[in-house]
Amino acid sequence: MNESYIGILYIVPTPIGNLSDITSRALIILKNVNIIVAENIYHTNILLQHFNIKNSLILMNKDNEKKQSDHLIDKLKEGQTIALVSNAGTPVINDPGNLLIKKCHFFNIQVIPLPGPCAAITALSASGLMKNRFCYEGFLPSKKKNRCDLLYSLREETRTMIFYESKYRILESIQDIIEQIDENRHIVIAREITKKWESIYGDKATSLLQWLKEEKYRYKGEIVIIIDGFKQIKNKNIDQKILHTFLILKKFCSFKTSVLITSQIHKVNKNNLYQYLIKNKSDKIN
Repeated sequence: MNESYIGILYIVPTPIGNLSDITSRALIILKNVNIIVAENIYHTNILLQHFNIKNSLILMNKDNEKKQSDHLIDKLKEGQTIALVSNAGTPVINDPGNLLIKKCHFFNIQVIPLPGPCAAITALSASGLMKNRFCYEGFLPSKKKNRCDLLYSLREETRTMIFYESKYRILESIQDIIEQIDENRHIVIAREITKKWESIYGDKATSLLQWLKEEKYRYKGEIVIIIDGFKQIKNKNIDQKILHTFLILKKFCSFKTSVLITSQIHKVNKNNLYQYLIKNKSDKIN
């Protein structure tokens, strides 16, 4: 295979709401490549028509990704150039295309990514939460058990956590966060980022859930959930009065119940208190 004739795959981010966010470079590439590979042809056509771009479109979704990837690799080997786009934002983040990119690397076909919009990063930048250490977890599972299992596994994740969620499940998911992570954990809801009805609101989990329930419009549209990371409690922050209360309660209640009541009496985070007591074996403290 003569590499001088091999084409290029461009990864082209598109606006997540406001069409003005597209870059000049992205428009040039979309206009001049041989093929645009789209997750949804109808959706992509709206963007192309807005900028008066006429080009050949090929559909690639999760159902035909394997077959289309082989077909597109053949086109690239012939020297054609291809732009990969998703419905919105940076392609391949929760969208089809990764298999095609892997095959490009296998066949030494050049892959050129363009910078551009991403709802998770855009929301994080405005969240007010820690940004130098974060993890992206994608969409929360739709089934409650799977969702709760995932959230429980992240209860001591110290990095800021980013999720996508549907308006249909947002109330259930916040309730699960309260139950599986912490009712006092700070959460930010970023809705309809870059669009007309954009809103960003943060509060502790229980207060945020109540705020959402007050008005249905507050959880309409596309939603990003950002959860503050777990803060480990330091020994010096545990007052002896708190330990004394816990030890008294533990004589009459279970460990878990004693932690819960102690946290409510002294208004401290129950998860942090639980962690501290487990690590320091405070049931032996005099």
